Amino acid sequence: MRALTVVPHRAGSLALTEVPDPEPGPDDLLVEGLAIGICGTDREIVAGDYGWAPPGRERLVIGHESLGRVRRAPPGSGFAPGDLVVGLVRRPDPVPCGACAHGQFDMCRNGRYFERGMKERDGYASDLWCADKSYAVRVATGLGMDGVLLQPSSVVAKAWEQVDRVGARAWFEPRTALVTGAGPFGLLAALLGVQRGLTVHVLDRVTVGPKPSLVADLGAAYHTGDVEDVMASIRPDIVIEATGAAEMIIGAIAAIGPYGIVCLTGVTPGGRRITVDAGTLNREIVLENAVVIGAIDANLSHYVAGARALAEADPGWLARLITRRVPLRRYTEAFERREDDVKVMLMNE
Repeated sequence: MRALTVVPHRAGSLALTEVPDPEPGPDDLLVEGLAIGICGTDREIVAGDYGWAPPGRERLVIGHESLGRVRRAPPGSGFAPGDLVVGLVRRPDPVPCGACAHGQFDMCRNGRYFERGMKERDGYASDLWCADKSYAVRVATGLGMDGVLLQPSSVVAKAWEQVDRVGARAWFEPRTALVTGAGPFGLLAALLGVQRGLTVHVLDRVTVGPKPSLVADLGAAYHTGDVEDVMASIRPDIVIEATGAAEMIIGAIAAIGPYGIVCLTGVTPGGRRITVDAGTLNREIVLENAVVIGAIDANLSHYVAGARALAEADPGWLARLITRRVPLRRYTEAFERREDDVKVMLMNE
């Protein structure tokens, strides 16, 4: 079968290659691959910056944002041929640590987890793939190909869950949220915020293209400009940070109000330094009982929550989030950065 593969840490190695068909185990679904979403991590892997092949192998099948159709399912699994499904990304470490042993492999303590399409396990960019029935989630049929948005939705579902858990340390009744960044993670975070009944604001640097109208059509407010100025005007209770930009992160932390929560979901590249008044920053966080947390990846409960959020969303709005749908035969185009891109989907023909 065909699979999109790379040699990790070797730039220019991306290729559509022939690999053996998967052999499903007794608890595995056999799935026809329909599409994968492309994100910044995929581009880093293709650029040779990241990724590990399965042990004993040179090449890694990429693709962690999956969508497929079940061909064969184990009896009693709860799945049936024809179901649309998404495979989970992370797998618990083999030791396992305490978190992994309790199904919270997104919070692995020792770093020995595996990740499909990234770390020692093949991803989903292939004609066929297998997934243990415990690591797959059914997607509402009505979502169709837009079900490929489930993996990023699961990550922001986790972010909102973590905000709830931190907020529950005392009386917590947030009303206003700011999402920094109007990429796929930011827009999906805004969607979940609106679904929670919050007044949602989104901050991004662009003034043209699809992002401002996507935010407006959620019933949220779109802003450009300095993060501290925006926060001073709207006074958010919660910030979901989805850019990974160092200046944005520090600005949000510095400007959050009393009992405010800043949840970081964007990963900042290393190598760039900025000057921070750490003493003042510490003083403001401590004296105002503010909290800064990080959230990455997701476990099964977050995928389920993400699937529910997508099923409740406006299908037309979700479809507009996917701004390019690229056939597999033109796979190189999916990794090009274009000005009006929000989410790029690579489709099996």
